Amino acid sequence: MCAIVGVINSEGAAKTAYYGLFAMQHRGQEASGISSSFNHHIKTIKATGLVTEVFSPASFEILKGNIAIGHNRYGTAGADSLKDAQPVAGNYALGEISIVHNGNLINKDEIRRKLVSEGAIFQSGMDTENILHLIARSKQEHLKDRIVEALNQCVGAYSLLILSRSKMFAVRDRYGVRPLSIGRLKDGGYIVASETCAFDLVEAEFVRDVKPGEMVIFEEGKDEFSSLEILKAAEARICAFEYIYFARPDSVVEGKNVYEVRKKLGAALARKCKELKADFVVPVPDSGVPAALGFAQESKLPFEMAIVRNHYIGRTFIEPTQEVRNLKVKLKLNPIGAALHGKSVVVVDDSIVRGTTSKKIVELLRHAGAAHVHMCIASPELKYPERYGIDTPSVRELIAANMSTDEICKFIGADSLTFLSVPELVEALGGERKYSLVSFDGDYFIKD
Repeated sequence: MCAIVGVINSEGAAKTAYYGLFAMQHRGQEASGISSSFNHHIKTIKATGLVTEVFSPASFEILKGNIAIGHNRYGTAGADSLKDAQPVAGNYALGEISIVHNGNLINKDEIRRKLVSEGAIFQSGMDTENILHLIARSKQEHLKDRIVEALNQCVGAYSLLILSRSKMFAVRDRYGVRPLSIGRLKDGGYIVASETCAFDLVEAEFVRDVKPGEMVIFEEGKDEFSSLEILKAAEARICAFEYIYFARPDSVVEGKNVYEVRKKLGAALARKCKELKADFVVPVPDSGVPAALGFAQESKLPFEMAIVRNHYIGRTFIEPTQEVRNLKVKLKLNPIGAALHGKSVVVVDDSIVRGTTSKKIVELLRHAGAAHVHMCIASPELKYPERYGIDTPSVRELIAANMSTDEICKFIGADSLTFLSVPELVEALGGERKYSLVSFDGDYFIKD
């Protein structure tokens, strides 16, 4: 789950890309970077840290030009943050190139072993670098054909932006698991981003989503873009977690407003929990707020923001170590004792991964005086590791893969625990299409 953004045919493209990355900071906090092309030369600035920490006014003197791509990284334990920061840039037979990537190539190890056996030297642990090598080693005459040849060797879920000296290429895998949308800037340029919230900040107008299996080609100085279907057609499956947790609530993913979808998930949860007796509904901020609001409206229970979030603390799910996660729960969330004392509360959260965060939340609520704590989760149990670009843990670490609902309830210390079922989730999302639900149903549908 990373953020990617690209801007073309717009003065100060790198600064616009910066604002896009700022809007999508929630998708990755470990590192940030931008590449821009000016006078047919690509320059890159990237470092560990938040967008506001990596870039300064002086950065945009270096990143001149009207074409730029950028990336926010979220990583896993053990990775070298700086080496694995994106964009990944290099020189090859056709000139300079830079790539940003959101997703995961499931055959990355196989590709890398083959490339290394043929003499390739890698500078990072990222699968993104595989794509760079495959493009560089292709014998095709044009870059677009090299990209096609490279991606037809890659298996996985991904959205890509590729910057050459005068063009920008936007690509989604043939299932469209990771989101990618096109917007039009006021000055006539284009912006491509993981989420439409990036468009709102820079006052861009949504044009359309990049289609699964499509490569969209933007060229410097040209008003219109071109499109090619480069990957074998498949039944599209946007990741359900974009709606449940990842995307900002003000984004529109595949035509669905995330805020409205989350309210529907909460309403579905309320219908399932209609026998619960409680004084009010409390969200786990921030991602649990829309679902809790939907729960409260459906159940006719009062809605109370009885847990206060410190917004200067990052998202605990994407922190690399459990020790840091545990500390950040207390740093990030603080219950309001005056509201909770002696009350029976329904606590709505988006998901339970390891269970340790939920356990800490219940402990905090009990300590604040809550008489009863009913945990209601606006998604099904996470039982399977996600291999398509999300850092969900191994089966050993996923609490729902190892415990029953009753056992999880006892572990976290709640009075009751309710999850949505997979059919209930799909119905709330909209049953008119399929979704990537691998964390819930174990259907690893990307085979080749």
